[in-house]
Amino acid sequence: MSFSLSGKKVWVSGHRGMVGSAVMRRLAGEECQLLTVGRSEVDLMRQVEVEDWMAEARPDVVIVAAATVGGIHANSTRPAEFIHDNLMIANNVIDAAHRTDVEKLLYLGSSCIYPRLSQQPIPEDALLTGPLEPTNQWYAVAKIAGIKLCQAYRAQYGRDYISAMPTNLYGPGDNFDLMSSHVLPALMAKLHAAKLAGAASVTIWGSGKPLREFMYVEDLADALVFLLKAYSGEEHVNVGVGTDVSIAEVAAIMAKVVGFQGEFVHDLDKPDGMPRKLMDSSRLLSMGWKPSTNLEDGLAKTYQWFVEQEAHRNDRG
Repeated sequence: MSFSLSGKKVWVSGHRGMVGSAVMRRLAGEECQLLTVGRSEVDLMRQVEVEDWMAEARPDVVIVAAATVGGIHANSTRPAEFIHDNLMIANNVIDAAHRTDVEKLLYLGSSCIYPRLSQQPIPEDALLTGPLEPTNQWYAVAKIAGIKLCQAYRAQYGRDYISAMPTNLYGPGDNFDLMSSHVLPALMAKLHAAKLAGAASVTIWGSGKPLREFMYVEDLADALVFLLKAYSGEEHVNVGVGTDVSIAEVAAIMAKVVGFQGEFVHDLDKPDGMPRKLMDSSRLLSMGWKPSTNLEDGLAKTYQWFVEQEAHRNDRG
């Protein structure tokens, strides 16, 4: 099935975030009208605000990229926020899309929806086949609910609402705050600070052995636009690069990119999280899409953006 974006009004919720802003950049090359609305105007966790805005704006296509996100520390210390916020966003946006007759909706989940000890690579049908990883279960439950909402509105009302499950993401616009960020931006910020300070070592949470798959956010944005045009199925679709690396390996690549020449110290009192998380993206790849950015190149582009942002921040300060 082919869906045309030409002439359509497309709302990207969460357009200021890493994923949302990348999708906005990608959609700029399409013949569509981009709609955005700031948090100060519409709180996505307030149903009436979402319904009123969508009734006025009348988008044809909605991409649900808005979310409350964070790494292991943020998930562990703010569980109520992670489940509440993401449940409310999914419920309010998807239901309002139905009420305002949105033609197509794409909901973004996360690879953490899968059981902690899933088979590897993880296929789409691994969903709900075992216990979740405890460190991010609150976020995962909310994201699973979003997938099921899309399927329910499809089943009851015939809505063309689809879901995509991105792997671990990084790139321009990421959150580099050490207390709430994911592993790559946190590590990049640590290594940059250590290089500037001439530090002899940098501490990494856990053993460094867990295996993770990382995707450059611009590749994700391209994949999402591809899915909007080419996919109209009930089942969610994994979006990944098909290969993984250990945390220790990615730390070594990151050190090379940043220019840090010290050593790594592993804090074994900190959790590793899932031992491995590689998604089976064969369904997407079989449709004819593939990523174009390797890990080192993506990290180099991200670090360039990070350094530029730091320079702007210092200039303003």
